[in-house]
Amino acid sequence: MREIAAEAGVATGAAYYYFDSKDAIVLAFYDQSQHELAPLIDRALASRKRLSEQLSALLEAKLKYFDPNRRLLGALAAHSDPDHPLSPFSARTRDIRERDVALFALVLKASGIRVARDLQPHLPRLLWLYQMGLILFWIYDRSPAQERTRTLIRKSAAVVESLIKLASFPPLRALRRMVVHLVQTVTEES
Repeated sequence: MREIAAEAGVATGAAYYYFDSKDAIVLAFYDQSQHELAPLIDRALASRKRLSEQLSALLEAKLKYFDPNRRLLGALAAHSDPDHPLSPFSARTRDIRERDVALFALVLKASGIRVARDLQPHLPRLLWLYQMGLILFWIYDRSPAQERTRTLIRKSAAVVESLIKLASFPPLRALRRMVVHLVQTVTEES
């Protein structure tokens, strides 16, 4: 709180006037980030058509935005337990998470990629989880300018697009059902 107050140019007590806790500050940061990112993401996606290009552009826009706060995200990464209020998987962050999942649904729709009907309701959440894994990799990436993360994004986005296309083939229906059941198990909220 002292560092936040100092950065804002106010006394520590004044910071508590606006926010009742450190958690409240972090949740406000999450919410503000999502709102500020919206136009940046829109611009990044504007000229991209293929899903792999859109995923790469979306993730790059987020990494660029969060780069000044990478250390903070590293500290917050310790709070992955869904019972912790700052976890991206917690009940308290549900609205923020669901808005982000909805963004992936829009990206899928805009790309025009054909998605098997039984996979459609689950794919945006899977893409959100994919993003979370990449952000975690980026947080701990010590390569210059986190170039390994950027390479991983480009290469994995192409793989993701290919897998989605491949999953639509009728001979893979049984395998797709198994994957859908796995996804339901993993994403089921208690």
